[in-house]
Amino acid sequence: MTDEIDQRIYELVRRYDGVYLFKQKTLTPQIDIDTDLNFEREEAQALMDEFFSEFEVDRGGFMIDTYYPDEPSLAQILNPFNKREVPVVPDFTLGMLIESAKAGRWLYE
Repeated sequence: MTDEIDQRIYELVRRYDGVYLFKQKTLTPQIDIDTDLNFEREEAQALMDEFFSEFEVDRGGFMIDTYYPDEPSLAQILNPFNKREVPVVPDFTLGMLIESAKAGRWLYE
């Protein structure tokens, strides 16, 4: 059953990951949705909406903003007097989806 959940999640992610001309990426639990797959915020939100529905996982405190914080405006970026703090963004991995699917609820904050 564990491998079945893993494979179903990989299939779901592949539907959002686009088409490859030569070789499809090998998906593992360590793959990060943001940094490794380069999903935009909207793609990740759509993926997660389908994930919660398809796997009947309770959203709990899941917020896409945790993994995709708002970008600073152009005015903030160009202002030399504006001290910008780089937000610390937690990992957002396929393993997190797998473990949450097994538990039936989002396990991360």
